[in-house]
Amino acid sequence: VQLQASGGGLVQPGGSLTLSCVVFGGFVDRGAVGWYRQTPGKQRELVAWFTSGGSTMYGDSVKGRFTISRDSIKNTVYLQMNGLEPEDTAVYSCRLWPNNWGQGTLVTVSS
Repeated sequence: VQLQASGGGLVQPGGSLTLSCVVFGGFVDRGAVGWYRQTPGKQRELVAWFTSGGSTMYGDSVKGRFTISRDSIKNTVYLQMNGLEPEDTAVYSCRLWPNNWGQGTLVTVSS
């Protein structure tokens, strides 16, 4: 199983960005799948995910601003990020449970 994440970049505070994670050799609509982020010196944070039952879950820091979605035909999971703040700056990685990871994509929120 391979995951390929993309969509990171530089965005101004208050802006929006959408990350994509394409899954090869697995299925985004079977089992849990989600997004993590990490900044240097901090623990990796689970940001948004689909549970194995299909429910969507969000970390407290992104509730109301981020939306996770998935397309079973494209076998892709997305993270729509609105109202971005400098504190959202991190390397974002996707994960297909139990232990399949994509490479990170850097999101920088700065003016």
